[in-house]
Amino acid sequence: MQTILQQLQNTTALEWIAVVFALAQVIFAVYNYVSNFIFGLISVIIYIYLFYKGGLFAEASLNIYYAIISIVGIYFWLIKKNETSSNIQKASNQEWIITIAITIASFSISYIILKNYTSSTVPIWDSTVAAFAWSGSYLLAKRKLENWLVLNISNLLAIPLQYQKGYVLTSLLTMILFVIAIIGFIKWKKLLHNK
Repeated sequence: MQTILQQLQNTTALEWIAVVFALAQVIFAVYNYVSNFIFGLISVIIYIYLFYKGGLFAEASLNIYYAIISIVGIYFWLIKKNETSSNIQKASNQEWIITIAITIASFSISYIILKNYTSSTVPIWDSTVAAFAWSGSYLLAKRKLENWLVLNISNLLAIPLQYQKGYVLTSLLTMILFVIAIIGFIKWKKLLHNK
């Protein structure tokens, strides 16, 4: 416990800022507010730098994807208000196929790059966390209920990875995000059934 407290005291101001904005992003997503993407964008820009600096290259590239998906999310949620993207829905069979394809492709590409072209010490683990986050973010941008489940697979795997790499505050944030994702799933399911 003392080690965790000591590591929290050594957490940089930049990581604290990224954590606060990431937490705000997920809370706003639970309540179905488009502003979740703006808070997320600020957080991911900081995390791109932090994870790259810390040697979590797939996590860094994942945050580049998060930045892109935040812009796509704003487009789907705010600009393109249509039946398939602006309301919470369950993922269709075609969207599940796309989700699985994103997971497999992002894992494969990340693993090959990390294994052959970086100094990553955790290429399989880092790639797996990133792959589920990539596909879960796709589902979030499309406002699909199941995004919370897929993102929580990533969260569950990310907690020990982040802790092992010295991102103690971020691993605590991910634990909180895991719980919030469960709440988000329940809330979105109620909203879906109350349509």
